[in-house]
Amino acid sequence: MGRTGSRTTGLPYAELHCHSHFSFLDGASSPEELVAEAVRLGLTALALTDHDGFYGVVRFAEAARVHGLPTVFGSELSLDAPPVFGSARGAARTGTPDPSATHLVVLAADPIGYARLGTAIAESQLAGEKGRPRLSSDRLAELAGTDSRWTVLTGCRKGAVPAALAADGPMAARRALDDLVDRFGRQRVVVELWDHGHPSDVERNDALATLAAKAAVGLVVTNNVHYHRPTRRRLATTMAAVRARRPLEELDGWLPAAGTAHLRSGAEQARRFDRWPGAVEAADELGRRCAFDLRLVAPGLPPYPCPDGLDEMGLLRRLATEGATDRYGPRSAERVAGAWTQIDRELGVIDDLGFPGYFLVVHDIVAFCHRSGIYCQGRGSAANSAVCYALGITNADAVGLGLLFERFLSPEREGPPDIDLDIESGRREEVIQYVYDRHGRRHAAQVANVITYRPRSAVRDVARALGYDPGQQDAFARGLDRRAPIRSAPAGSSGTGSVLPYDVAVLADELCDAPRHLGIHSGGMVVCDRPMAEVCPVEWGRMAGRSVLQWDKDDCAAVGLVKFDLLGLGMLSALHHTVDLVATHEGVEVDLAHLPQDDDVYDMICAADTIGVFQIESRAQMATLPRLRPRCFYDLVVEIALIRPGPIQGGSVHPYIRRRNGLEPVSYPHPLCENSLSKTLGIPLFQEQLMQLAIDVAGFTAAEADHLRQAMGSKRSHDRMENLRQHFLDGAGGRGVPTDVAERVWLKLAAFADFGFPESHAVSFAHLVYSSCWLKHHHPAAFCAGLLNAQPMGFYSPHTLVQDARRHGVRVRTPDLNRSEARASLEGASPDAGGSGLALRMGIGSVRTIGMDLAEAIAAGRPYESIEDLQRRVDPGRPVMEALATAGAFGCFDADRREALWTAGALAATGPDRLAGVVTGTAPPTLPAMDKPTEARADLWATGVSPDGHPTRFLREHLAAGGVTTAVDLRAVADGTRVRVAGVVTHRQRPPTARGVTFVNLEDETGLVNVVVSPGCWARYSDVVTASALVVRGRVEAVEGVVNVVAERIEPLGVRPPARSRDFR
Repeated sequence: MGRTGSRTTGLPYAELHCHSHFSFLDGASSPEELVAEAVRLGLTALALTDHDGFYGVVRFAEAARVHGLPTVFGSELSLDAPPVFGSARGAARTGTPDPSATHLVVLAADPIGYARLGTAIAESQLAGEKGRPRLSSDRLAELAGTDSRWTVLTGCRKGAVPAALAADGPMAARRALDDLVDRFGRQRVVVELWDHGHPSDVERNDALATLAAKAAVGLVVTNNVHYHRPTRRRLATTMAAVRARRPLEELDGWLPAAGTAHLRSGAEQARRFDRWPGAVEAADELGRRCAFDLRLVAPGLPPYPCPDGLDEMGLLRRLATEGATDRYGPRSAERVAGAWTQIDRELGVIDDLGFPGYFLVVHDIVAFCHRSGIYCQGRGSAANSAVCYALGITNADAVGLGLLFERFLSPEREGPPDIDLDIESGRREEVIQYVYDRHGRRHAAQVANVITYRPRSAVRDVARALGYDPGQQDAFARGLDRRAPIRSAPAGSSGTGSVLPYDVAVLADELCDAPRHLGIHSGGMVVCDRPMAEVCPVEWGRMAGRSVLQWDKDDCAAVGLVKFDLLGLGMLSALHHTVDLVATHEGVEVDLAHLPQDDDVYDMICAADTIGVFQIESRAQMATLPRLRPRCFYDLVVEIALIRPGPIQGGSVHPYIRRRNGLEPVSYPHPLCENSLSKTLGIPLFQEQLMQLAIDVAGFTAAEADHLRQAMGSKRSHDRMENLRQHFLDGAGGRGVPTDVAERVWLKLAAFADFGFPESHAVSFAHLVYSSCWLKHHHPAAFCAGLLNAQPMGFYSPHTLVQDARRHGVRVRTPDLNRSEARASLEGASPDAGGSGLALRMGIGSVRTIGMDLAEAIAAGRPYESIEDLQRRVDPGRPVMEALATAGAFGCFDADRREALWTAGALAATGPDRLAGVVTGTAPPTLPAMDKPTEARADLWATGVSPDGHPTRFLREHLAAGGVTTAVDLRAVADGTRVRVAGVVTHRQRPPTARGVTFVNLEDETGLVNVVVSPGCWARYSDVVTASALVVRGRVEAVEGVVNVVAERIEPLGVRPPARSRDFR
């Protein structure tokens, strides 16, 4: 492979001890930077030896492959770490200037050695807790095996040999060296010399070289590298201060005196180590000997157990045939034309590509969900597959909807397909643990999410390291615009506002995008045909029972680990809760897969009455619905895809709506475009349309069209798209398309690189949109209860959801000790009888400080005879008792809230171990009852919901006198009229496509008002616009049933909000 950049030539040398920023705050350069510098310096090989992991090896290997640089894989292990006080686990590397542990650099000699080293790292990580690896030297020697495939270097100053030399002299160092030889073998132990310019380096290296000669072990030179160039030294020391959680001035005594821990050329190393002949050449020889390509690791899927003597493909054919017969009808009488032909074609592709096991694994997970009564559905590109539909993985009929299979899988596609499963969030953990149990903890793991520094976190950590006080750190971070680059004051000056001090800005900018720590991917899991640690080490996540890879999803894909996503979706939980409540309280079994298309439901959608439903509840969606006026399922598919940043920015929204409403004729750039664009009236919206356009206009094969789609999703999509441009133009010319027309079509395709949305995603989402709308319309009480039970989720707070339900005629009642269940439930319109209709009763778990376990325990003990009975039987504690009293939950005992508070406080002294009735002072004196505003504030404090007490309700007379219009009355106000509106702020949004305009949602007791705040108005009223409740004077903008108020003057409204606004989400 070709190499890039100016390259130094000279003495052959391989760097064998090198840390990237995947040593997490102990390395200041990326693997890519290290590789590029190694190539520039002419190194013959480079080892990556990050602390206790293989975190960066994939990026390292990919970068090195591009440059043709041989790669060595290793790790600097922490051995025999002293336990934390009171624990058997090792100490963490963070929070201390000089973490205690013995270090040993281990290099894998080949893929077998790599697998053993990965196993050792995983055992170390799993023996401790997150961030505290625990491994003994004895156990490491056992894992090395008798035919050792490792080379061990004596390491840095924390290595056993250098540390013994510094502490106790040559005799102790010889004993430590002999110990390594006894454990790993004389041919596998190498003494390491390094020179960082410290006065004692030469003396130490002399002693180490003498030891190596006497012990007859190898001797190599390294530079214990922590950054690629000397200019990174300042960032490296700052990162050390961040890791130690101390300012630099306190850490100074532990820091190296000079910036010398960088990559060096062979010539420079030879000059520095000329008194130890052969050590530089030995490093080159060892690097060449240990180098191999990471692709040799080559993981695969575990074999799937198949019944009746079938192989994996045979079992998949059987399952797909059974499912297709059910969903499409038998071959002789298919209900959807072409369905069986498509099934056969897809099965052929799956067989040719060798992916039947992948589909069986996903089908097995879906089958488990169905057996366990867990709602799930496949989405994403899997919705393009008729086989996925037949297997029950998705609910989208790919054949009936004309979806393009090649968007999901094609013969030329690299790697397996990507199937995402949405699972109800409340039960996703059951599915994750099923995968662990089904495939074994050693063969399954979750994918990591590498949490990188963003401007605010980088500024905060750098400012702390540089010694700024906490108030300044916070001010610097808060002053940053989320999307603006970091700006600095001139060198030597202090920062003001959003302009940072020069030193903070420069270092924070360098720190941005560096790994900060490892998290857990939202749902990605991998399974493997061998112990996972042999491919990538596994460690514990913060969540109990979660073992996590050290790689993210892109790393897994690059190496060939097959990933599938198990994504938690709150709406599925809400739908499940709703369906169960409807069955229990109304005796109606709702089958979401077979809901009728209902004109009344679409009327509700057209009126933008969609608070709480899936996807189309946001401000932008609700503003579009009255104009688009969806009347069928595919209209919902379009609505979901239309209101995305890309179509908005690309100018697709208004042309589509005009054509939809007959205000603009449908036209196509060329007749060949009609096949792909007819469904969307000539306006491109979906990635699949891009692929079909390339096929129809330029004669691309389906595989070539998929390459085009991949180019759209690439971070360098514009560059890749340009490479495909000429191929497209040549193909279009060959089909008789004029050059100027082909250019226009190509420009439309290129624009997709910024905003293409998959039709398959939109189809999958549309099923949930319609299901949630249908349930909201026909069963509003159950739907609201389902939403409350699935919190936190969605766009709106529980208070807003409850206010919306009340506007739909739902009676909502506060928690009651003897009537409430743990979660929100339904009851008769009269609390003591069936009544006519259903009311929503909030659950015990909605009261602050009460977790679900305690709520279920309290609900299980019903009925209670008194407040004291609850305290004695459950003993929930004073905070819970007082919260229940404040919420009015003791109203079943005819106790006023203030009286109940008195009694609850007095009863805190009793419990299950005390005699009943001996506590004095439980009878309250005569106390005034709470008035309605006070009761509403108590509700909001206790549960976040006041069913009958919206804050503006109690100010309505005053607001009306001031000419304030309610949300419901605003709908009748003519366009251009100046009005005053008021309410609590539920959201503030400033989309990137809005050119600085901020959208503020106000809520009063009658509904929501959308306020448009221009950049100038925001700046003019910046001191009040962030208040929790506002009065806005402005001009009504009423177009096609959508009503906004364009703000001209903004004032604060002095009320306490029911919930914090959800800003800039």
